[in-house]
Amino acid sequence: MGEWTDIIGACAAVLTTASFLPQVFQTWRTRSADDFSWVWILSFSIGLGLWLVYGLAKQSVPLIAANSITLALVLMIAAIKFRAPR
Repeated sequence: MGEWTDIIGACAAVLTTASFLPQVFQTWRTRSADDFSWVWILSFSIGLGLWLVYGLAKQSVPLIAANSITLALVLMIAAIKFRAPR
């Protein structure tokens, strides 16, 4: 059963991370993150960080990879939002 759950976890990780990419590309292209609230960025980043810690504790490669990549993408959006003229 462990093999199937690993496959399901890997598929979920790829799909959820990949689904975030179009938003990151749009933000990068327009250099605007105005539609993102700081509350969302902060809460989502903390949630991803906690999932990452959980994945490390469980030694789950899908959790570690997906949450590391997604956290990096959210931090890119935060950087764009921070640098935007006010």
